[in-house]
Amino acid sequence: MELSEDQKNALARLTAWYRDPARSRFITLGGYAGTGKTTLIAVLKNELVKLNKSARFAFCSYTGKAAQNLKNKLREAGALAARDSVGTIHGLIYTPRENEEGRITGWDRKDLLEKDLIIVDEASMVDGNIWADLLSFGVPIVAVGDHGQLPPIAGQFNLMQAPELLLTQIHRQAAENPIIKVSQFARTTGLVPAERYGPGVVKYLKDDCDAQEKTGELLESWTPETMILCGYNSTRNKINQFVRAARGFEGPAPSSGDRVICLRNNHKKAVYNGMLGTITHIMKHNADWYEAEIQLDDRERPYDGLIYAPQFGAKTGVNFTKDRRLAMTGDLFDFGYALTVHKAQGGQARRVVMFEERFPKMDDEMWRRWLYTGVTRAEEELYLFG
Repeated sequence: MELSEDQKNALARLTAWYRDPARSRFITLGGYAGTGKTTLIAVLKNELVKLNKSARFAFCSYTGKAAQNLKNKLREAGALAARDSVGTIHGLIYTPRENEEGRITGWDRKDLLEKDLIIVDEASMVDGNIWADLLSFGVPIVAVGDHGQLPPIAGQFNLMQAPELLLTQIHRQAAENPIIKVSQFARTTGLVPAERYGPGVVKYLKDDCDAQEKTGELLESWTPETMILCGYNSTRNKINQFVRAARGFEGPAPSSGDRVICLRNNHKKAVYNGMLGTITHIMKHNADWYEAEIQLDDRERPYDGLIYAPQFGAKTGVNFTKDRRLAMTGDLFDFGYALTVHKAQGGQARRVVMFEERFPKMDDEMWRRWLYTGVTRAEEELYLFG
């Protein structure tokens, strides 16, 4: 496996860090899309096994889909052993607490992690609370993420703000990928020229004659493999209404089968800002609350609890932080067909439909990060409207 110069340098420093008895508790590695972060993780693992054949590794990521992608790539590289684990951060460090009916009532941090190294992928998503819990086990951590993305949704904590090690060299094979080409425009200039970059990778201008027709076609053909991204909540609400109508949902109330997104962390229930899922059962509890069962994409067991009714279709997010009574009663969800880019961090989809919307207060750097973060959610197809 041929490594680039910056990959070789990072590998040497990571190996030296791991071998050093006086090493720091963690080390951070940042890399843009296409620089081979996952390749380096696999090579690092195989190199460290040479030093300690019985070493136990925990690979984890913020979302279940990212963890599965990482698992597949590690398998392809022959870098997974039976004693290794791959999963979400939450699955690694928390244990569910159940009542007599078998329903999850909370999550407790585990007492011990029998691992020799934790490798966290998509570390730009990790917030301060989860990071503190990860560190509490005393296991050395390699945190890997894309330092070109937006910082985490809430709080001031940003693990990828100044990574100790950097990968910036785009691999030749990756550079030929049309989505990587678009991401380079987004990251370096904040301006993606309107053209066809490859099959299913196109930038349209808003006044293009094809743009409106293509927009309707893409929204009407929404599937769970589609991620629709925008900037404004007002745009998000309009798109959610359009897609729901196209799928045959009547009225503004959420129904069984609706796609939803979590808008607020609840560590006790292990639901987090940006998590997506599908309603499997819902009924009125009272004027302000629904009783809902939601199959979350990153969980084997469904979420079961009260969700706040006035949030669905609201122009702004309800501030549970100011109203503790609401926070103690239930959780905050909304329709999840269209997402703001901030909420889409850490997620990926086979097809991304993205509407460029720049806030007046956004400086050039924040705009580049916003655009780059949205573009790099796409795995195969990207339709950009600006």
